[in-house]
Amino acid sequence: MDRQRLKQIRNERRVKHVRKKVVGTPERPRLAVFRSNLHIYAQVIDDTTGQTLLAAGSLGKQAGMKYGGNVAAAKHIGKKIAEQALAKGIKQVAFDRRHYQFHGRVKALADAAREAGLQF
Repeated sequence: MDRQRLKQIRNERRVKHVRKKVVGTPERPRLAVFRSNLHIYAQVIDDTTGQTLLAAGSLGKQAGMKYGGNVAAAKHIGKKIAEQALAKGIKQVAFDRRHYQFHGRVKALADAAREAGLQF
């Protein structure tokens, strides 16, 4: 097996490990984070219906930023997703970090969402 396939298998295993404990319900949906090299994205998902309730990302004109691969962009997206959630009446979420470690951009997004009023 080549390196990329092994890396993908390890990542999938870590995602399953995290998702065993994190489930989105209508009362407490899941805040899922996706991080690429250039951008960061966040979604609030209700797993019982399989619907994405709201989303925010650092890509596109609505984001208002040129580069989304840094901690400042992650903080901006965290505040933005929290404001959208509070406007829809969502106060509590379950944080899903996927296979990413909880530091750097992922932690900055989570901390900014907490500061803006979301409860984890």
